[in-house]
Amino acid sequence: MSAERPASPRRALRLRLFIVAAIMGVALLVFLTVHITSTLIYERTMTRQAEQTASGIAHQTFASMFQIMREGWTREQLEAFSAGIEESLADTPLRLDFYRGEKVAALYGEVDQPTWHERIEHAFETGAIESRQDNGELRYTFPLRARNECLACHGNASTGDVLGVMEVRQDLGTAISEARNQHVWTFLGTGLGTLLLGSLIAAWATAPITRSVRRFQDQVTQVNAIKDLNHVETQAIDTGFVELNQVVDQVDDLVRKLRAVAVDKDILEFELKLLDKFIITSDVVRDWREYIGVLLTEINTIIDAYTLFTLFTLFKANDDVYELEIFWRAEPKEATRRTVERLATHRIRASEEFVRDANISVRHNVADASSHLPELSPRQIELATKSLVLDTPRIGGVVGIGVQSELVRDPVRHVVIESILSTLLNLVGSVKAIYKYTQDLEYYATRDPLTNLYNQRVFWELFNYEIKRAEGHGYPFAVMVVDLDNFKTINDRYGHAFGDRFLQAYSETIQGAIRNEDILARYGGDEFALILPETDQQSAWQLAAHMAEATDGLSLPAPDGSRVKATTCIGIAAYPRHGKDTRDLFLVADNMMYKAKREGKNAVCVPSDEEVAAVFREAGETGIMIMEALEDRRIVPYFQPIMDTTTGEAHIHELLMRIRVGGELIPAGQFVEVAETMGVMHQLDYVLIEQAFIEVSRSGYSGLLFINLSPRALIIGEFIGKVRQLARDHGIEPAKVVFEITERDTVKNMAVLEQFVLDLKQQGFQFAVDDFGSGFSSFHYLKRFPIDFVKIEGDFVRNMVHDARDQAFVRSIAALARDLNVRTIAEFVEDAEILEAVRSIGIHYAQGFHVGHPGPGPLPGPGDGKTRH
Repeated sequence: MSAERPASPRRALRLRLFIVAAIMGVALLVFLTVHITSTLIYERTMTRQAEQTASGIAHQTFASMFQIMREGWTREQLEAFSAGIEESLADTPLRLDFYRGEKVAALYGEVDQPTWHERIEHAFETGAIESRQDNGELRYTFPLRARNECLACHGNASTGDVLGVMEVRQDLGTAISEARNQHVWTFLGTGLGTLLLGSLIAAWATAPITRSVRRFQDQVTQVNAIKDLNHVETQAIDTGFVELNQVVDQVDDLVRKLRAVAVDKDILEFELKLLDKFIITSDVVRDWREYIGVLLTEINTIIDAYTLFTLFTLFKANDDVYELEIFWRAEPKEATRRTVERLATHRIRASEEFVRDANISVRHNVADASSHLPELSPRQIELATKSLVLDTPRIGGVVGIGVQSELVRDPVRHVVIESILSTLLNLVGSVKAIYKYTQDLEYYATRDPLTNLYNQRVFWELFNYEIKRAEGHGYPFAVMVVDLDNFKTINDRYGHAFGDRFLQAYSETIQGAIRNEDILARYGGDEFALILPETDQQSAWQLAAHMAEATDGLSLPAPDGSRVKATTCIGIAAYPRHGKDTRDLFLVADNMMYKAKREGKNAVCVPSDEEVAAVFREAGETGIMIMEALEDRRIVPYFQPIMDTTTGEAHIHELLMRIRVGGELIPAGQFVEVAETMGVMHQLDYVLIEQAFIEVSRSGYSGLLFINLSPRALIIGEFIGKVRQLARDHGIEPAKVVFEITERDTVKNMAVLEQFVLDLKQQGFQFAVDDFGSGFSSFHYLKRFPIDFVKIEGDFVRNMVHDARDQAFVRSIAALARDLNVRTIAEFVEDAEILEAVRSIGIHYAQGFHVGHPGPGPLPGPGDGKTRH
């Protein structure tokens, strides 16, 4: 409704003129139709009368002529007869013309006669009487046909021949024109009468409507804001018509409804602008506290609130500590701080998500420290506080808001403000959750989640760095491989929970025995690795002996009341004495660790020169075994099932490699590193894939096949094309093949990997990332590559039922993948408890010894995908 449309008599006049015009239009249309119809009827009537007159004259004239011709007449008599006819028709619109035919002219000669035209010729040819109107003139053509009596004088004619034609012409134009003029005047007279009558009817009909419209306009022009709707009253308006009064009543009902739902334009515009800011970006996640402060300041420009909001968020820092963040628009009084802090903690402790007796760490954030807030009573703040429990994710709990504003007392505005608050609550909770997830992902990308030590990925990065540093400065360093003896027995006897606690205590003991500059990493399972910068072989041996002594003293009470002790096997390799690259050094240290185990465990082994040579010789023997197996194609495909957690069926299998040596099958772990070093791993892959495709084709297997790729495959230009040809040769659909690349193996080749994945997808294959979460590039992979599957790092999955942090990390990966429409696979599912935890989180697939061990086949055919779980 606008105030720029004043009520004016001209608007009522236009309505009246509209009604008058409508009535006149209908009336004039009727009279015009009558006029045209009557004119046409009159013209038709005149034409018929003219035809009858012409016919009568023609027949009468013919009868007279025939009577005279029977008696015989001369040319003078004929001319006198014609003159008499013309004289009798002189004062009438009629004319009579005679036309002599050729047969008459042949006997009696030519006479003066009008020029023949088409109708006369037609009459001579057909002998038919014809009447036609042409340019307002009626022409009646009457042929004179020969009878038997005529043959006496017209010997050259036969009975029925046309001897002449008589044409009667009558001018109708004048009569029709006079008739039309008469009808026009009649029409004009009647139209003026109709206009006068229509004006009277319109004035009677529109008078009450005009008055009503003016009153309604007067009320509408006063509405400039939502509150002005209270002054609009239409019930007293009477239009004089029952139907229009019903419309007015409906308008009145509409006004009452608008009063209940209408919101000021500035509130709605503000809500739209605010929603534009509710977009979570990487900058928002990184600077989430500053982002919330900006929101508080901007919201308060439209909602005159106490703090805008006193906003607080709560998330777990660890098992018994919660982080409470309180946000203020401006600097509050100290008493107000304490009041809000008390109210927030009270609500938090009342939540079911809160762990009883846990500590709460409070942090206050002020958006604008240059301004100050007035003080409110606890009752005022309490009444205006609302909270929201975030059920998902459960790593965080409560987000609350306090509002003190007159706007919330308006029921309509209150609805809008409530929606803004709810949206803000969800936004803040999501930003804080993503912030925490990001921190966790960054942390666990470098750390082992159980022991908080560096993981294998970081160990190799630091190992390579230490090689370069030692080469540059010319000093020695050492590397150790440390293994906890009999850990499998501990796990089997006392359970995984106790095994995890024992591993934690063991890692803490080693950490306490080494120097600050030494680098300790959990390499995998019960195996640890150390880098000892600027340490020679003798110093490394002394440190290893000190570590073994410390771990000998470790004793932990078991669930059955007994005490469990630890023994340790340590292998040492020194740079540059035992090797000059990471692979050689680690190979020597690893072999020395296994030597310690063979010699009775709980020992430290440093290699002699002979033992170093033996290690490399054994590696050389492994290389010979690889080349012979490759030449003889003794590569055996093994398949491990991957189960659908929803249906329990295994329609996915991962392809694994074995080498057959005599009657023994050598697992890939014993030769993959050597094959990679030799540069033949991709050739082994070709043979393995071909053997697997043969088995798939033979068994009729229709599920997905996961194939692990070596990093070298990324730089072999023909690799994808060759595999595509193998698939074509064996009738394998590319969409059924999923290439699986370990994240930690490709982080240095991001550009190469990107091109490889694009080529792979273009050929129709699918793509998966293995050990997701173990490297630095998890987010980059999800952002840059069209990933179909992610296989979650097994260490996280294996410990998730006993470690809340591992479970939170697995949940975060599953939620992120689900939002990006990427399917997830949990590795290391080794018992029913882990499987149930994986299923409850919503991970799509599970893989591990509980689901199924790798085997040589045969693969399941159609309808045979069940597995135990």
